[in-house]
Amino acid sequence: MPAWLELLIRVVGVLVAFLTLPLLVGQAEHKVMAHMQGRLGPMYAGGFHGWAQLIADGVKFVQKEDLTPREADRAVFRLAPVVALVPYLLVLLVIPLGPGGLVGQPLDVGLFFVLAVVGIGVLAVLMSAWASANKYSLLGGLRGAAQLLGYELPLVLAAASVAMAAGTLSLSGIVEAWQPWWLLWQAPAMIVFFVAGLAEIRRPPFDMPVADSELVFGYMTEYSGLRFAFFLLAEYVGIVVIAALTTVLFLGGWQGPFADAQLGWLWTLLKVFAVSFVIIWLRVSYPRLREDQLQRLCWLVLVPAALAQLVLTAAVRLAL
Repeated sequence: MPAWLELLIRVVGVLVAFLTLPLLVGQAEHKVMAHMQGRLGPMYAGGFHGWAQLIADGVKFVQKEDLTPREADRAVFRLAPVVALVPYLLVLLVIPLGPGGLVGQPLDVGLFFVLAVVGIGVLAVLMSAWASANKYSLLGGLRGAAQLLGYELPLVLAAASVAMAAGTLSLSGIVEAWQPWWLLWQAPAMIVFFVAGLAEIRRPPFDMPVADSELVFGYMTEYSGLRFAFFLLAEYVGIVVIAALTTVLFLGGWQGPFADAQLGWLWTLLKVFAVSFVIIWLRVSYPRLREDQLQRLCWLVLVPAALAQLVLTAAVRLAL
């Protein structure tokens, strides 16, 4: 197969995943929340089990007028939703779906690339907050920046622990080196990574930057129509990315109970959707953290736990 054709197939595959997986997660969130909270609305659209709810939401966003505040910085205001989406698309390029090179673009330093690109998300928050010319948006943006910059540290430390255990920065290499007993040994790092990942994508209970009871809708207050939909899509893509990274780094990726490597992609997807379900479950189950609680959790709990796990990993590696 020509190199250009193989590259085209890989890119198209990643684009398809980028456009479909977040929609499936969004549909699942509608249904899970409807069952857990007794919501009737999402169960009616389209008839059977409300299958058309997501379609109805899409039509609603398309019909809404796209407004830009008069005092806003128009170029930055319109660019912010794109900046929120692009980093996640780049991350999906290097996350392996299965063995045998089933990845958009394999990189020897894939973990380093992922952590660097995910950190760009703070720019979209600051861009939308500043360009909106709205005090609620600005307050939400400042909260978001403080949250993202703070939780970046435990996220990186937890990822460094599993990379040290595997002896590689390649995401495929980490999956290949993974052993079932890592579920116990690297469990603290997994919990830290998962919680910090939730904070990075600003999912409840870490949604202080968009606290509707205080800030209308934070840095997204002035957005409407498709631009607002892009921010919501970025949130769902973020769920897929955090779930996929948790799967690849800590849950063995494509490794399953059977030795059939042909089903590796299926195990990866099952684990990704299972972790996504947990993310949705947490949104339904826990109230929003106050700003002081959020920062205290980061600096007094997650960072020390990640550092302790890093020391433990180094000690075990030296002993082995």
